[in-house]
Amino acid sequence: MVDGMISDPESEAERLGVFDALANKQTLVIHTNETAVFSAAPSAASMRQARMTLQSGGLLDPATFADELLAAGYVRGSIVHSRGQFAVRGGIVDLFPWHAAMPLRIEFFDRNIESLREFDPDSQLSLRKLEKAQVLLHEPEKTGVARDYIQPEHLVISLTENPPHSLHCHIHISPEPTDVSGDQHISVLAYPSPLGSFEAGDFILQQGKRQMFFAQMEEWLNDKWTVAMCFANKGEEARFQELAGDLEHLLLLRGELHAGFVMPDLKVAVLSSSELFGRYRSAGVARRNLLDRHNAARVSLDEIELADLVVHYEYGIGRFRGIQISEDDQTEEIVIEYHGGSLLSVPIDQAHLVAKYVGMGGKTPDLDKLGGASWKNTRKTAEKSILDYAAQILRIQAERQTKEGYKHPPDSRWMWEFENSFHFTETPDQRRAIEDTKRDMESSEAMDRLICGDVGFGKTEVAIRAAFKAVTGGKQVAILVPTTVLAEQHCRTFRERMSDYPVRVDLLNRFRSPAEMRSTIQGLADGSVDIVIGTHRLLSGDVSYLNLGLVVIDEEQRFGVKHKEKFKEIFRHIDILTLSATPIPRTLYMALMGTRDMSTIDTPPPNRTPVHTTISPYDDRIIRDAIQRELKRGGQVFFLHNRVKTIEMMRKKLQDLVPNARILVGHGQMNQDDLEVVMRQFVLGEADVLLATTIIESGIDIPNANTILIDRADRFGLADLYQLRGRVGRAGEKAYAILMLPRDMLTQGDARKRIQAIRQYTALGSGFKIAMRDLEIRGAGNLLGTKQSGHIAAVGFDLYCKLLRQSVDRLKGRATAERSETSFRGDFLALNATDYRRASAHHPLLPAYFPTDFVVETNLRVNAYRELAECLSEKELDDLTNSWRDRFGRFPDPVANLLSLNRVKIRAAGKKISAVEIKGQKLTLSRNGSPIMIDNRHPRLTSTEPGAKLDETLKLLAML
Repeated sequence: MVDGMISDPESEAERLGVFDALANKQTLVIHTNETAVFSAAPSAASMRQARMTLQSGGLLDPATFADELLAAGYVRGSIVHSRGQFAVRGGIVDLFPWHAAMPLRIEFFDRNIESLREFDPDSQLSLRKLEKAQVLLHEPEKTGVARDYIQPEHLVISLTENPPHSLHCHIHISPEPTDVSGDQHISVLAYPSPLGSFEAGDFILQQGKRQMFFAQMEEWLNDKWTVAMCFANKGEEARFQELAGDLEHLLLLRGELHAGFVMPDLKVAVLSSSELFGRYRSAGVARRNLLDRHNAARVSLDEIELADLVVHYEYGIGRFRGIQISEDDQTEEIVIEYHGGSLLSVPIDQAHLVAKYVGMGGKTPDLDKLGGASWKNTRKTAEKSILDYAAQILRIQAERQTKEGYKHPPDSRWMWEFENSFHFTETPDQRRAIEDTKRDMESSEAMDRLICGDVGFGKTEVAIRAAFKAVTGGKQVAILVPTTVLAEQHCRTFRERMSDYPVRVDLLNRFRSPAEMRSTIQGLADGSVDIVIGTHRLLSGDVSYLNLGLVVIDEEQRFGVKHKEKFKEIFRHIDILTLSATPIPRTLYMALMGTRDMSTIDTPPPNRTPVHTTISPYDDRIIRDAIQRELKRGGQVFFLHNRVKTIEMMRKKLQDLVPNARILVGHGQMNQDDLEVVMRQFVLGEADVLLATTIIESGIDIPNANTILIDRADRFGLADLYQLRGRVGRAGEKAYAILMLPRDMLTQGDARKRIQAIRQYTALGSGFKIAMRDLEIRGAGNLLGTKQSGHIAAVGFDLYCKLLRQSVDRLKGRATAERSETSFRGDFLALNATDYRRASAHHPLLPAYFPTDFVVETNLRVNAYRELAECLSEKELDDLTNSWRDRFGRFPDPVANLLSLNRVKIRAAGKKISAVEIKGQKLTLSRNGSPIMIDNRHPRLTSTEPGAKLDETLKLLAML
């Protein structure tokens, strides 16, 4: 805890990693600042004492190691998600060291370390093998400062005006010209480029400016200057060469340079494409994606707490009462309580029939009566409505496919240059969405594609590329957005991205003057405006297009029903691309496949600067310092205060704390037009602090706002905190999120538990999957509408998605991919430990189950049975086998046999066999109630050994 604040575990881990490398004498280049250099840090000696080296092939007793980790303050759990946790499963120890970027998986064979691997904390799958790894056995105490690590042999370069004397800087780079003398000083004066900078589009559209630029470059080159041009990517370089022609002796460089400079004494000029094309975005800092959204799609039983609501697909909604041992056969059972206190015991191998209840909104449903008719009626009503809904969306799709649309031409050379001028690296999801959209546009059918993804995940770039493709193919584009502020935001972005090309992008909203609006409307009619961006003003009767080829609708859910109907009427035969800022669950996406053209962007871009998140008690000094720090670097601040009644008092308090700050207030009870004016002023930089109840205009990108303070963070859900924190850190600047809690939350209770509870807010880690789940359910409600949301509330989200998928498959006449219902009976099998112990030497049994001594945690075994039941093909079973082998280590015989047994059931189901029975050497295979005969008799097995019987059955099934 520093200055009453708890720092972000991500940042703390990075700092510990740097100190560990320095203590280990590794060669590093470290970029830091004066505050960090003199901040508290563990000493090099304590880092070395805390470190333990693990070597692949080395010796280590797993039980002793687990005890050492507990003694060192690590917390034992079933799954490792965050730093300071470890888990033991079979021959595997998972561990997330305090200083590491990724958790570590140690696989043992007895006391030998067979393998060391880094793994993904979200998918829980291994990423890469390591020969050795360092583990900090405890968080070292901060008894020194970071300055202590700087040794005499280290090279120290200062970029500050007055570096502290104690740093003993070897090189001082001054921002201002200085008088220098003596052999130890070199003075090279650098000045900003005399060519200045261009606004987006000016370099292409204003020929006079362009000619002056090239004339100055030729003058320098003729005068024997060294002239270099720095490009962010291949696309910008190719476009510049196309415009410049052959400029001999010009050096072409690749990299991010915000602004150019000249050094006349050395005859050197370095110019930047950012200034040339009006793009000032930094590529930012790469960070690993902390969330695998595909794995967040389903809440598994290990995330179900005691007393949570669950849905049993046959018996309805009940309350989870834990897992207990059956008195009859000593096997584990899931216990669910129903109306009136009735209890249902579900065998652990039927875990797939139980799912956590996830509904819509905060309403809690009543418990169903065990054996009653209400659940059957609820489910039947939902099934009928879902079938009608599926029929409706399939009918709309069929109508669209019969309409002839415009077939856009294939990509041109300009398209290649344009795509390669993108300053960032596309995520795989983003690339897929772009390819899907372009393929739709090149088809003769009218496009109607939905792009779903969180704010900042790159949906706008998909729309920009689609628009550029349409324009270069000779068509006009209309971008329809719900608010004027978002329209202005998009207009700036589109102009900036297309500044290298002769594309006219205009804006149509109520903030434009009448003359500007007339000019734009005339341009749309005569074809001189290529792209228009606006609100529902674009739907007015006086707006007509010469050659409209693409409509992009951003945040469709925020338009009213009347506007949506008008979209369908006006843009009937035109390609439509819809963007939605709310992510939708993977399960719903799979259910809707084949009914609507959808692309989901699930992964955040790898170029966001990590948000430095801290948590603190409410403190005026922290608020004042945070605002002043942001204003000092020319930035803006969001301040969240979620009470309309007291928001004016908070404004006065903030004004007293920071008198020079320009403060705007925005909240949901304001008139919509007034609210838009406030947001517009903030976006245009006419205010320093936006004090709001929630961040209005969530889709708006304000790169200059990089500090967010959240008052009473405990009153926000994790999903809301995640979205709010995502409002900052979207530019190249370091971003700060300060979550303020009541002081007693930080001072009462057990210290370790308190720190762990607080860290869930800073890392947004432990509750993160469920928080994302909340967001996705909201997205599902937006997409499906009010009536379907009611059915989600009635039967739970998981069952809803299952029923929707079955309805779509049924209407499309395709086989439903259902889990195998093939029954298997064998007189040689023991499906639990109790039966296996009862086996005799005269009648040996084959064990096929998950042993409790292999995986101790019950919830993990429950989940394993559920994963096994959900395998629909042998390929899925192979993937699960590999996943288990990675997560649990070497399989004992019962687990290997359980996998073989399920392979028999899956293969039999593929052959439409409903029952498999083995009695002695006799094998009975039944299809539609009738036994299958081979040469007019039941097939017989030659093997007498139990394990070989399964292998022989698999071979016989393959021959059918």
